[in-house]
Amino acid sequence: MKPLRLRIEDQDDLNVVSAHLQDAVTAVGDFAFEPKRRRFACVVNRFAWEAEGTARLGPRRHFRVRAGLHFDDVLAVRSQNIRQDAKDAIVSLLAIRFEPSATPEDPAGTITLDFAGGGTIALDVECLEGHLTDITGPWETRHKPAHDLDA
Repeated sequence: MKPLRLRIEDQDDLNVVSAHLQDAVTAVGDFAFEPKRRRFACVVNRFAWEAEGTARLGPRRHFRVRAGLHFDDVLAVRSQNIRQDAKDAIVSLLAIRFEPSATPEDPAGTITLDFAGGGTIALDVECLEGHLTDITGPWETRHKPAHDLDA
């Protein structure tokens, strides 16, 4: 399994990163906003969806990888239903989405990280600019994330 190194420059790139980060888990304390650098960053344990079903790794084996995610040109960060004082609390990322500004020629907008249980982190950005980079090798996990789609 090759380490991921993905650049985010547009909506299509963000959709690919969102798919790779579906069901990533992290502690609330692993989020950081650096206002002077205008950067929001976090470290997550992502489920390695791309390894699922590969014959070389075995059909019933599942893996996670530690990865770093950051967005640049961040003007403001807001959160809802996430206790910032609970640094050890674990959250599960469901998706990342982008809502562009009202005018099509303006690249600004809001990136929203959606978490299980209804928590969100919203990033007001000048444009879509970011990276996802694996920072460790894969390790085996017993559990594959599953979602009840009928609920």
